[in-house]
This record gives sequence, C-alpha cells and structure tokens, in this order.
Amino acid sequence: MAVIIELKQVSFAAQQKTIVQDLSYQFEEGKTTALAGPSGGGKSTVLKLSAGLLVPSRGKVCFRGQDVSLMNREQNLAFRREGAVVFQDSALWANQNLDQILELPLRIHFPSMTKPERNHRIREVLAEVGYKKELEIRPAQLSMGEQKLIAFARAMLCRPRLLFLDEWTESLDDTAAHRLITLVKRMQEAGHTIIFVTHNLNLIMSLADYMLVIRGGTLSLRLTKAEMNSDEDLIRSIEQEINL
Repeated sequence: MAVIIELKQVSFAAQQKTIVQDLSYQFEEGKTTALAGPSGGGKSTVLKLSAGLLVPSRGKVCFRGQDVSLMNREQNLAFRREGAVVFQDSALWANQNLDQILELPLRIHFPSMTKPERNHRIREVLAEVGYKKELEIRPAQLSMGEQKLIAFARAMLCRPRLLFLDEWTESLDDTAAHRLITLVKRMQEAGHTIIFVTHNLNLIMSLADYMLVIRGGTLSLRLTKAEMNSDEDLIRSIEQEINL
C-alpha cells in the first residue's frame, strides 16, 4: 500500500477548544476516502489538516513521508500543485473577477505559460464543469452553485493528482452535480487520490473506497466499500447521524 497523506497523532485546537484529538490515519494513494459524521464533529478540519491548510497543535501531517510543516518553498509549491482543494464556501477572492481568480494558479505553478495558453486551459476546465457565463464579473454576481463550479474549475486547472473536496456538490442542481461527479469518477479511473467531506450517504456509497466516521474530533469508525455494502443496519444508523 502506497501512502500519500499520513496523519500522525494529529490534534488541532482553536479558541481554546479541541476540534481534532490524537487522530492517526494513512490515506492510500489512488483511493477515494469519504469523511462522514455529525455536524461539528471535525470532518472539515481533518480535511484541511490533511491538505496542509491548518497546522496541527500536536502531531504531524506528512505528504509522501515528508512533514508538510517542514517543507521549503519549492517543496510546498510542488505539494500545492499536486493537491487541490474545493472549499465548502468556494473561497473565491471577492475583489477579483473570475478570469483573475482562475489565472492565479496557472501563474503561480506554471510561470512560463503564455496568456493564450492560460486562456485555453481555463476554457477547457470551464467546459468540463459546465460554466457558460462571462469571466469579467466578480463572485458576488454568481449564485452559490455557480461559485461552486468556479471553485471546482480552479481546483482542476493544474491537473492535480490529489483532490480535497469539502461538501463539493452542495448548492448545485442535479445536472451540475452529476457533471462534477462524472469528473470525479474520471479522476478515479485515472488513479487519482480523492478525499472528500459530505453529508450525502448516496455519494459515499457510489464513490468511496473507504468511509471514515469522525465523531468528536476522533476517528471512531473506518469502513471499506465491501463493509459499507454488507451492513445495511450500520449504514442506516450512520445516515441518521450525519444528517442530524
């Protein structure tokens, strides 16, 4: 088993409140892992820790065996290029237009790319996610669903091998959600690693190789796809819990 992200006895606290406590897990490369559990249980925090967006209060987060907190600038850029995040609230820059938002990752990670090359890549990903409006507007002029499409497109720009998704189908209509799910399935088939947070059990059952149930900031349960498919009573109880 090749490990791409490892959490080693990771804890995280904010405002004197412990959110994640002594959590250890190895995410397998090329597999899809869903993070489930009750609201406020720490799922999104575990995702952000795994993506290197939060620094643990204790413990280590390692990418391919290397402590993320000890990476130099070059190593950190390589990690950011290989791993992309779609945030629950989309996290689009309010003071930039969509074209500027989408250009930024390409400018950072591919500085030699020309303007026409950047425009071509942006058009490619927008076609994939199904966004058809103009780009000379700011995020506030978009619906929440449209913002999510732009956030997903931004994550796809650098062709990441590792994708972190937080409630990524939320605010989308069925057609848009199906399009993004199809893109994720295509990435799975290509051997990409995907870690996602969702309250949608059907999505977990459809996509996940593993489901981790996070309760009270700890890993309380790990299920394989086979185990998810074989214990209907357990799955029903988890579904009730994650929709509280």
